[in-house]
Amino acid sequence: MEARAVSRHLRISPRKARLVVDMIRGKSIGEALRILDFTPRKAARMVTKTLKSVVANAENTQSVDVDQLYVKRIAVDEGVTIKRFLPRAHGRATPIRKRTSHITIIVDERHTRN
Repeated sequence: MEARAVSRHLRISPRKARLVVDMIRGKSIGEALRILDFTPRKAARMVTKTLKSVVANAENTQSVDVDQLYVKRIAVDEGVTIKRFLPRAHGRATPIRKRTSHITIIVDERHTRN
């Protein structure tokens, strides 16, 4: 059975978050958490939190074996962009775009063949 978790409006650009997400796509949960623990990026902490949430969802809603779970689908979508302006010389203003992300993780149970 699939389980799903979504973290929305995270203050990191989707481009930076996708670098971390691409590393754990298709991996088992234990391996994905180990990779994220040793990844020195801000997005790694955000993805770890979402991954732990989806594992807890799977454990509590469907009685599945956590050791058999793997990351079936993981995506980073663009959220709202917060727009600000920075004053510059000669009365000008430069736009600043503070981008946000939505991280969606779907895990499923890996079926082993006997």
